[in-house]
Parts: sequence; C-alpha cells; structure tokens
Amino acid sequence: QVQLVESGGGLVQAGGSVRLSCAASGRSFASHAMGWFRQAPGKERQFVAAISWNGGSTGYGDSVKGRFTISRDNAKNTVYLQMNSLKPEDTAVYYCAGDIHYDGPYYYSDDVERYTYWGQGTQVTVSS
Repeated sequence: QVQLVESGGGLVQAGGSVRLSCAASGRSFASHAMGWFRQAPGKERQFVAAISWNGGSTGYGDSVKGRFTISRDNAKNTVYLQMNSLKPEDTAVYYCAGDIHYDGPYYYSDDVERYTYWGQGTQVTVSS
C-alpha cells in the first residue's frame, strides 16, 4: 500500500498560480496511475487530472483543460499539479489519489471508484 500527503495549497487571487505536490511513501508507487480530485462544500468529489504509471498519458476534466498540468517524478515518489489562471470556482479541497489497477502502460481513470489510496487533502482558496 501507499501513503499520500498533499502540500502546496493556500490562498491565491484570481488569475494566479499554485503548484500542488503529493509525496508518496510505500512500495510500488511507480506502478500506480495517479489522479487529482477536488471537492467543494456541498458538492461531489470531482475529477481534475490523472496520469499513467509511466507518465506517458494524461487526462483532464473539462473545467481545467488548458489551465492545469499534472506531472510525476517516480524517482522522487512525487506527483504534481500545476494550476494556472485560477478562478474562484476552483476553490476546493484537492486530493491526491492512487489507482492500483493496471490495464496497460498508458492506463488511467477519471472514475473516483477506481482509486484505492487517498491523501488527506489540501485547501486551495481563490479570491475574486
């Protein structure tokens, strides 16, 4: 199993940028597809971005395409989410998650039910 810890959240003005990090501990990190999700008060957990185990394939939710970028460094056991051109509607708790399933070298999922391991979350607040 893998333990995940997010960091980098905070308060930012609209139009600004934040980079989140997710540090993993445990074995087999490099074999996991990884994802970022977010949850605002009163709303369901929403898919943000995902990346395959080798970093060769990525996917994004429609609301963040062109603004957010997911990346990973398996040698450092870390996944990143670069968030640019932030909007007030991006305000949420952001969670890093790991998917233990393997369906090919470019596999990832946008389905919250596929993810087994979750971090504690980090708050991102975008002011208008």
